[in-house]
Amino acid sequence: MADALPAIGLIIVGDEILSGKRADKHLPKTIELLRARGLLLDWARYVGDDRARITGVLRDAFASGDRVFCCGGIGATPDDHTRQCAAAALGVPLALHPAAARLITERAQDVAQESGVVFDAAHPDMAQRLKMGFFPEGAVIVPNPYNKIPGFACDGSGGGRISFVPGFPVMAWPMIEAELDRWLADRPAQRLAVERSVVVWKALEASLTPLMEAIEREHPAVRVFSLPSVDHPEHGRHIELGVKGPDAESRLAFAALREALSRQGAAIGPEMVR
Repeated sequence: MADALPAIGLIIVGDEILSGKRADKHLPKTIELLRARGLLLDWARYVGDDRARITGVLRDAFASGDRVFCCGGIGATPDDHTRQCAAAALGVPLALHPAAARLITERAQDVAQESGVVFDAAHPDMAQRLKMGFFPEGAVIVPNPYNKIPGFACDGSGGGRISFVPGFPVMAWPMIEAELDRWLADRPAQRLAVERSVVVWKALEASLTPLMEAIEREHPAVRVFSLPSVDHPEHGRHIELGVKGPDAESRLAFAALREALSRQGAAIGPEMVR
């Protein structure tokens, strides 16, 4: 049997998110892209434009053994630190990636042609553009279908792999999607997650906790969850109680959960499968 897929993480870099200047759109979109492939996001972290903090977050991710996507901070302006922090976290130097240099040059040539000017490889702006191709030594290219300026991916000694993409959604989302599909292409869909839940009316979490603990003990491949609501427009005060995990295991666990709720005489509402 092939090894199970690792946990999946997301890192979002940028002061503009933490200050509220821009609302983060990467988290819900990444969840959407994963769910379309039957996967769940295991964790996410936000970090501002501080080199020490970014380096620490990346070091942890490289050591985690997880499959991670990092959005933002890979440009070449003074407030972009992600490339440098990735190198520091790995303990390797930055180096101009030959394929990145070629792609960045092609993009500059395209822009010159579109603007009706002659491309000048010796122009100072070109040296600045090429800084975007300095990646940690050993990195591989993550293609950017929007404007050719690539991202990159690196493996940590702890088994974690991080794919670095720009902060712009129009670039980041197709890059993450393509990375996911390349990653999953030669792997069986063994971590496909299904979420099954039921509405339990007028219940208390304290009274349901022993049942939840028992389900997790008896079905270790799934996670049990409860989502209480006090003012739902349709169901009023209730708890959405459910399980999430691989399809077959979650089906068995949910059947056991429903049976136990029935034995307890719980007031049960609609069921949901996601």
